[in-house]
Amino acid sequence: MLSEDMKTIIGAYPLGFVASVNADGTPNLSPKGTFVVLNDRQLVFGHIRSPGTMGNIAKRPVIEINFLDVLARKAVRVRGRAYMFARSAPEFAGLFAALAGWKGYTEVMKAVVRVDIETASLILSPAYDLGHTEAQLREQYKAKFASL
Repeated sequence: MLSEDMKTIIGAYPLGFVASVNADGTPNLSPKGTFVVLNDRQLVFGHIRSPGTMGNIAKRPVIEINFLDVLARKAVRVRGRAYMFARSAPEFAGLFAALAGWKGYTEVMKAVVRVDIETASLILSPAYDLGHTEAQLREQYKAKFASL
């Protein structure tokens, strides 16, 4: 189940790195940038240019997704099952409506994918174990990225 902190991270950083399983058992990792939290147990994203991921989940729907707040050095790991719904599927309209905030991208979505979450966890950097606060880490990383 997603906590409020997890939902906040996904909402602010909707780029999820999706790991699916290829036919030979090897991992396929692909970023997807249109994630939306549906509720505590489900996410949705649009299929735009994801033929490998879509092929994998059609046969092996188990996936893992990671979302990263790089400034706070926090991440969300979600494991679950993914289900793709083409535009002709009865479920499509309701799921597609959740993606309305992605105007410009919704026009090119070939399908939508609903992720039914089995486990979700918040991952914190070891920097927190060393006594750093989120505010300190944010300032440190803002300064680091400002110099790029």
